[in-house]
Amino acid sequence: MNKMTVKDLKDLRGKHVLVRCDFNVPMKDGKITDENRIIGALPTIQYLLDAGAKVTLCSHMGKPHSIFSDEVKLNKKDKAKVEKGETTAEAIIEKAKKEEPKKLTLAPVAARLNELLGGKVTFAHDVVGPDAQAKVAACKEGEAVLLENLRFHWEEEKKDLEFCKKLAAYADIYVNDAFGTAHRSHASTAAIVEYGLVKTAVCGFLIEKELSVMADSLDHPVHPFVAILGGAKVADKLGVISNLLEKCDTLIIGGGMAYTFLKAQGYEVGTSLVDDEKLDYCKEMIAKAAAEGKELLLPVDTVITAAFPDPIDAPVEVETVSSHAIPADKMGLDIGEKTRALYAEKVKTAKTVIWNGPMGVFENPILAAGTNAVAAALADAKGATTIVGGGDSAAACTQLGYADKITHISTGGGASLELFEGKVLPGIACLNEK
Repeated sequence: MNKMTVKDLKDLRGKHVLVRCDFNVPMKDGKITDENRIIGALPTIQYLLDAGAKVTLCSHMGKPHSIFSDEVKLNKKDKAKVEKGETTAEAIIEKAKKEEPKKLTLAPVAARLNELLGGKVTFAHDVVGPDAQAKVAACKEGEAVLLENLRFHWEEEKKDLEFCKKLAAYADIYVNDAFGTAHRSHASTAAIVEYGLVKTAVCGFLIEKELSVMADSLDHPVHPFVAILGGAKVADKLGVISNLLEKCDTLIIGGGMAYTFLKAQGYEVGTSLVDDEKLDYCKEMIAKAAAEGKELLLPVDTVITAAFPDPIDAPVEVETVSSHAIPADKMGLDIGEKTRALYAEKVKTAKTVIWNGPMGVFENPILAAGTNAVAAALADAKGATTIVGGGDSAAACTQLGYADKITHISTGGGASLELFEGKVLPGIACLNEK
């Protein structure tokens, strides 16, 4: 993917540059609890400020009800409550009007950016309203304005043309540095370029790194190439499994999706999570691996419990059994010790490793051993390019202190998966070629 980057831009002084960032950071009581995404955006922002650009930053935060715009929408969870008669749409919206301006505002992000960038960031209390327009117009060279949450406008996700025109008015140049949303075709991630409203569109340093490491490793891997997939459902990774089987030497399966593969082979999986509609697909993938001479590894032993922990981090009694002998009244929730050793040994022999998805219910410390073992194996893989595809896998590596021992931890779970699947990402496809 030979896309232009901010370094390819010339004479930025005085130019208005609109930068799509991913500041969708976790918050608690109005305070940022993990600022990795903010830190990740700094190199691009600092580069533009140093070059004398007038920078407008934009991002989404969470999934608001779009209560500040002409159209109101309910999420699936709220729709279900209304359908069950538990509440009304009006009550949900009234509650959202009171809570969301405070809960989903980007104001804390602006404050932190201002600290990190030496007081050069101003916060606009709207997106395309009078406050934003005035502050962008008043922005001086080497300064930045952060707009309020893009998703306070329904037009963002619907890529409304008039909304795109208003965003594009802030941009002589567009920079996308939000890999975590690059798989979304929204107004700020792709449409303002797709509509031809901004002619110069490039990627920032964060997306450049994602592409140079992940895309290159997928297109030109050094063999042996080991891919590890976990998570709950096979349905979430249909295209990923098929595409990786064509590229890797060994595909390792863990997490809840492993039980669908085991059941497809005719084994008893008890009350474990299974995608019954995907059994035939799993049989096809097993056959595909055999036909192409690829190794497909499934758990040989499994940590089982009587029931899923509730709450998820509650203490549970566990035992380990063969994956081919799971009792009918028990469920598998993590890979066993023999499987951990098997998977770690396979990683040790690899030159390229990519991983997406936990090996078990890693939110529970008793059921996190499998995920921890895979993270440790990647961290200890000498001479290999190791890539973690965002999401829960990335969180596990960070929590365990392995982040600095991994070649690359992606900032986008969904975007990483679609890249692994071989899909074209709208937020990257729209950018100018070199």
